[in-house]
Amino acid sequence: MLHLIRLSGHRFNVRLSPISLSVAVKGPASIHNPIYQSLPAYSTRRSTMSSSADQSQRAEAAPASAGASEQTAASSKPELPPLTPAEFRAYNRLAEHMDYFHEHFRRSWAILYSAASTGKRPAGMSMKQLLDEGLSLIKYLETHHGIEESFFFPILARKMPQFRATGGKSELLKQHQQIHAGMDLLEDYIRKVKNRETELDMSVLKEKMDSWGEVLHKHLDQEVETLGAENMRKYWTMDEIRTIPI
Repeated sequence: MLHLIRLSGHRFNVRLSPISLSVAVKGPASIHNPIYQSLPAYSTRRSTMSSSADQSQRAEAAPASAGASEQTAASSKPELPPLTPAEFRAYNRLAEHMDYFHEHFRRSWAILYSAASTGKRPAGMSMKQLLDEGLSLIKYLETHHGIEESFFFPILARKMPQFRATGGKSELLKQHQQIHAGMDLLEDYIRKVKNRETELDMSVLKEKMDSWGEVLHKHLDQEVETLGAENMRKYWTMDEIRTIPI
């Protein structure tokens, strides 16, 4: 089914399938790649998606609460038993899928930020290709967030206050707003360079990226952590979690 999403002055026809949220990547990028090593600390942190028994038994921090009553209710619940490997995989499915999508954004950001920081383009990449990489990052982030806010988050919000748009308390949604403010500035600069309205200055490009880089990478990690098995089991049964699409 095709849906029309309008975001930041852009219109996207989006087909609701997993590939709509990302573009294909060949596999996780290693943070030991030289591109990643040139980035600031906030952009080298990645969520650990291991399905080992130790991780399945590790307690995570309690989710953000929509109010004092929810905090009281959460604290009064008894400690949950350890998940079996099969249960962990079921509850961790959304986090694993989301981290796959987010890895594309990390990789694309790393390419652009490395060039902006060092003043050197990746080998074999033209200036036009570098600028197009930046515009692609913006386009896919906008589309990804549009699908989340229109379809994915409302499903989760039925039980999880972290995804509720009402009340203005969702930190994840506030992060979306901050990210889009930074993306608008970056897109405006890149388009001016492509239209030859201004010369490309790598220090300016880096400045445009630094204005929202920290919140972007915090968001990419925090969203995956919120969807992690130990947190999701607090809100959903096994039957319910299997029916949530992504």
